Amino acid sequence: MSNIKLASRVTSIRVSPSTAAAQKVRDLQAEGRRILNLTVGEPDFDTPDHIKAAAIRAMEGGETKYTPVNGTVALRKAIQRDFATRLGIDCELNEICVGGGAKQVLFVALMATVEPGDEVIVPAPYWVSYPDMVIANGGTPVVVPCGEEVGFKLTPEVLEAAITANTRWVILNSPSNPTGAAYGADELRALGQVLLRHPHVMVLCDEIYDRIWFADFEPCSILTVLPELKPQALVVNGVSKSYAMTGWRIGYGVGPLALIDAINKLQSQMSSCPSSISQAAAAAALTSDQHSVDEAVAVYRQRRDRAHALINAIPGLACRLPDGAFYLYPSCAGLIGKKTPDGRTIRNDLDFSLYLLEAAGVASVHGGAYGLEPYFRISTATSMEVIEQACAAIAQACAALD
Repeated sequence: MSNIKLASRVTSIRVSPSTAAAQKVRDLQAEGRRILNLTVGEPDFDTPDHIKAAAIRAMEGGETKYTPVNGTVALRKAIQRDFATRLGIDCELNEICVGGGAKQVLFVALMATVEPGDEVIVPAPYWVSYPDMVIANGGTPVVVPCGEEVGFKLTPEVLEAAITANTRWVILNSPSNPTGAAYGADELRALGQVLLRHPHVMVLCDEIYDRIWFADFEPCSILTVLPELKPQALVVNGVSKSYAMTGWRIGYGVGPLALIDAINKLQSQMSSCPSSISQAAAAAALTSDQHSVDEAVAVYRQRRDRAHALINAIPGLACRLPDGAFYLYPSCAGLIGKKTPDGRTIRNDLDFSLYLLEAAGVASVHGGAYGLEPYFRISTATSMEVIEQACAAIAQACAALD
């Protein structure tokens, strides 16, 4: 028996539910089960060749040493240019931090600012890691339900009501994981006006999916519409989703100098700097022709449309059309209370997801993991063939419920 005493920052949080679901799929596949995996939040495309070529050139050119903590000048210039030209956000190079993925930047931003007693407003449905990141850093997540009736989005009235003297952050994820819901310019402006009235509250904008966009309104950031909010905002992005570079681990943030300096100070003690090779690849991704992104988004749109139509054709399920990202978040409210062929009652969305896994061989993530029930998340970052087979299996399993 181990005598290691683990810190509360570890014992008070969960293993990521999406990671756990993916591991369950791998375990079942290792046992010989055929599983149609709709849990993965990772592009099924390979990193484009021109980006890989840039990494090879960097290696051959000797770019294999430590870089500045906040990233190479070349990468920060690429980020600066992307934010300015695509989102209309101006920043200085020293207002940019670079980390080992957007997830690390989010975590370290909270580490730099959150202490016991501090609150972080987390709209639900939320990405599974937000509440645990807050808890791990000593804060209190204040989960605010944002139901389907408001498009799964935070409203100014609800934000205003949730803010207290202890509020440090509000998290905005647009387009959202798990719902794909995205905020328009007017919605962001209204939320920003609330925040301007509360200068002690910062907004953490997770925009990792903002290039995977389907909505008929233009993508924008809260700083696009309210530049005066700059002292209160950290806008986080990365190359993982848009460029199929999940394994390269490069994310970045743009924010107030004091916060960026604090993030860099912590990173100097944690990992020194991100990978030099990955940084060269990320700079190439941001500055080269964006045709590969456009092609991928066109495929994601086709998959979204097909999955949306198939899911909505299944009695008992209903799903909003996502604005972006590569997820669907269908409601299974119409099936709660029904019985499986072996007599078990579907009591909640976890029961439903487990039933799909057992009866249909379809892996999903239950809505409770994202803070809003009864829903389940499926990923369309897989082939059209898998999507169609999975939806057919879901339809058959749902039809067997009584």
